[in-house]
Amino acid sequence: MADPVEIAALEELLSGQRFAVLATSDKGAPYGNLVAFTAVDNASTLLFATHSATRKFENITSDNRVALVIDNRTNDPKDLHSAHIATALGTARPLEGNDREEGLALFLAKHGYLEDRFESPEFILFEVQVEVFHVVTRFQNVTEIRMRS
Repeated sequence: MADPVEIAALEELLSGQRFAVLATSDKGAPYGNLVAFTAVDNASTLLFATHSATRKFENITSDNRVALVIDNRTNDPKDLHSAHIATALGTARPLEGNDREEGLALFLAKHGYLEDRFESPEFILFEVQVEVFHVVTRFQNVTEIRMRS
């Protein structure tokens, strides 16, 4: 089990950031996009949304394994030693029915400015079940935090 201090630092990073880089597989090639996200269930689940007419949606439909990179960089050289970076590895699935409504309430609590997008049925809310986080601090200290056995 991960150190409670490491978990608290991870949860602080996740709650303090609004955006992540989502990595998917595009016919075997890596593909990255910026997405709005929120963490739930003590960071074991991440939520993000996308329109169904996007390459990332198509990629996830073909291969639901994803990575999300979340960091607190400020684009300053000091970031080499002070940035906190977490890469979440897991599987994504679209939420439907009650799961979607519950997830949407959590997502919009952080990203209310996106509410109008969900008026379209083509705007899909995804849930990522995180298996592991690779957390980097001080540019070289790497910790693995397993969320599922």
